[in-house]
Amino acid sequence: MTLETEFRTRAFEDVRRALLERREIALLDVREEDPHARSHPLFAANLPLSKLELEVPLRLPRRSVPIVVLDDGEGLAQRAALRFTELGYTDVALLAGGVRGWAAAGGELFQDVNAPSKAFGELVESERHTPALDAQEVQALLASDANMVVFDARRFDEYQTMNIPGSISVPGAELVLRAQQLAPDPTTHIIVNCAGRTRSIIGTQSLINAGVPNPVTALRNGTIGWTLAGLELAHGSTRRFSPATDGAVRVAAAAAARAVADRAEVGRTTRDEARRWADEAVRTIYRFDVRTPHEYESSHVPGFRSAPGGQLVQETDMFAPVRGARVILADSDGVRANMTASWLAQMNVEVYVIDGLTPADFTEEGVAPPARNAVTPPASDEISPAELSALLQSPGTVVLDFTASANYVKQHIPGAWWTLRAQLADALPKLPPAQRYVVTCWTSALARFAAPELAELTGKPVQVLTGGTSAWLAAGLPLETGETQLASPRIDRYRRPYEGTDNAREAMNAYLEWEYGLVAQLSRDGTHGFHVI
Repeated sequence: MTLETEFRTRAFEDVRRALLERREIALLDVREEDPHARSHPLFAANLPLSKLELEVPLRLPRRSVPIVVLDDGEGLAQRAALRFTELGYTDVALLAGGVRGWAAAGGELFQDVNAPSKAFGELVESERHTPALDAQEVQALLASDANMVVFDARRFDEYQTMNIPGSISVPGAELVLRAQQLAPDPTTHIIVNCAGRTRSIIGTQSLINAGVPNPVTALRNGTIGWTLAGLELAHGSTRRFSPATDGAVRVAAAAAARAVADRAEVGRTTRDEARRWADEAVRTIYRFDVRTPHEYESSHVPGFRSAPGGQLVQETDMFAPVRGARVILADSDGVRANMTASWLAQMNVEVYVIDGLTPADFTEEGVAPPARNAVTPPASDEISPAELSALLQSPGTVVLDFTASANYVKQHIPGAWWTLRAQLADALPKLPPAQRYVVTCWTSALARFAAPELAELTGKPVQVLTGGTSAWLAAGLPLETGETQLASPRIDRYRRPYEGTDNAREAMNAYLEWEYGLVAQLSRDGTHGFHVI
C-alpha cells in the first residue's frame, strides 16, 4: 500500500448514529495533543500518529474494531489509516471532511483534553447542585482553625507540584474508602479540591452519593480558583492517606459503594467470565485494576492493567478510546471498583465489576506485561552511548531526539535536535548537513520506528542509540537543557492553563469560562447518553 491508497469515508451522520446506538467505534484524532485540544468532536480520542505503534496495542486491543480517523486537513489521517491497515486493523475509514467536515455537517466541536469527562462533571454539578465554597471561604475556615480537612483528589505527583496548604493527597477513587478514617468525627467538614473543577465535583459527589455523614463541599475551581483569588499554594507537600484501613471501615465503605453502583445499574461479572470475554475477541474488552499503582505492582489479577479509578473517570477517552466497548473493573475491597464503575455507567459506558475476588486471584506482580498484539519495531543498526560520544567529537553526525518535548527541555544529548516523528519531512530542512544520523528518545522505543522513515527521506545511514537518552545518562555522559535545537514546533502537549503560561490569569479565566459552557455544548451535541443518578 502507498499514501495514494484510497480509504472509504464515514460521514458525520453515520458516526453520530453509531455513538447513539452504542455500537463500537474508535473515533481517533491523530494530530498532536495541542491541535487536538483546540478543536475536536466530543468522543474523538487523541492518538497521535507520531506515537501510534506504541499506543495502539493497549488502546485498541481488537484489530477488527471499527476505526474512524480524523485530522484537520494536514494529511495525517490518510497516513494513519495506512499504518493501521499495515498493522492488521481491518475496518479503517476516514472521517468525511475531518474536523471542519464535522462542524459543517452540524457537529459540535469541543476544546481541551479529556472533554467527555470534564463535560460530564459539569453535568453532574448542574443536575445534583454539588455544594461548593470559593477560595476565600475555604481560606477563612482554615485561618479560623475550623474542624475541617482538605482532600486533594488528583494524582499524588500533581498534588506535590502544587496544593492547598495543609491538604492531604487522597486521589478520587480512594475518597470513599479513606474518608471515615481520615475524618472520623462526623462533624468534620470535608473539602475536596483538584486543579480545576471536574475531580473536585466528582470527588465531592462520590462522598455524598456514598452517604458519608460529614458535611462535604468542593473547592470551587480548585487550585485555579485559589490562585485567581491571590492566595498562595504550597509546593512539594507529601501528606497522603495511610494505606491501612480499619476492617469495619472497609466493610461499611464497601456496602455503601455497592449500593451506589446498583443505583447506577453497574453490571456484575466473575473472574472467569471476564477472562472468557477477553479471549472471545468479539467485543473490545478493557480490564482495569482501579487501586493505587503501588497496590497493583504488589499483586494484581492477570490480564488487568493499572488505571487508578479517579484518573480512569477523568481520562476515560485515554484509557478506553473505543466508544461502545465493554469495561471490566477489579479491586481488592469492593469500594474503588464500584465507585469508579458508578461514574462510568453514568457516562454511558458498559461497565462491569468483578465479584468474588479473593487474595488467591492476585497472582501477578510488577508492571503489566506488553500487550499481546504489541508492535515489533523494525530491525535497526545500533550504536552505543560511548560510540556516539566519540562520533560527536567531529562533524558529520546529527542526533534527532523523538522524546516528549518536555523531556527534551529537561535534559538531552548536547546538540540533539528535538523532532516530531509525524513532521519529520518538514523538520529536515532545518537540520545541518549530515553524513549520518543517530536517533534517540528516552528509551529509543519510539526512535526505532522513526529510524527507517528518516533513512528513506534522506538516503543517509541512520543508527539507533541503544538504550536511548537514559543509557547516555547512565553512562555519565554530559547533558544539556532548554529549547536548544527545535526542528519541530512544540505541539506534542497542550499546555494546561495552570502550568505557567505568560498570561496565566487570562488563560485560567478562559479555561473556567469554557468549563462553565460545557453543559450547553453537551445539549447541542446530543451524542453522549450521559445520565446522572
